[in-house]
Amino acid sequence: MSVSDQKKKQIVQAAIAEFQDKGFAGASMDRISERAQVSKRTVYNHFESKDVLFKAISQCLADQVNSALELQYDPALPIRDALVRLGWAEGELLTNPCFMSLARMVMGETIRDPELAADMNSRMTKLAVFTQFVERAIREGKLTAEDPGVAASQFLGLIKARAFFPNIHAGRVPERQEIGKIIEESVDMFLARYGVVDAEAAI
Repeated sequence: MSVSDQKKKQIVQAAIAEFQDKGFAGASMDRISERAQVSKRTVYNHFESKDVLFKAISQCLADQVNSALELQYDPALPIRDALVRLGWAEGELLTNPCFMSLARMVMGETIRDPELAADMNSRMTKLAVFTQFVERAIREGKLTAEDPGVAASQFLGLIKARAFFPNIHAGRVPERQEIGKIIEESVDMFLARYGVVDAEAAI
């Protein structure tokens, strides 16, 4: 890693800590430079404003989410196994301390800024990936749903309602065993609503 890249990383890490402590409105570029142990000029060389710096951090969050969901649909898997695998694409994020810390900070700002929330949503592909999964499974006769987008949103919601929101509010990172149980139970509930009898025969 070059010296420039190392300093940029230090600035981003310092900014995350500053935004968490002070919120966006209360955050100071001076304190960010102090936390990063770099000059204020160095901070502005990398990020021309506090807004640009915050957007760079929120893009890091979006990139982590989108990267985690780069998984190929496997038609050879039984539908329950495929859904568990899809659920773990989300679960891996929820057991990652760095992701949860970043998500907590960004989420706090999106609640205060609807435009920022809309911008974040536009950069995340999560729901689209879940919807495509449901659409593919419906075409193969493994699931049945009138609206794949609604079904996908419900599946993601089952996981997040128990694994993400309570933990993000409590400031904790859940254990893998805890997340695994939630995913398994969410899959079973989802299949109870959208599963097809003898769907495994369609594989």
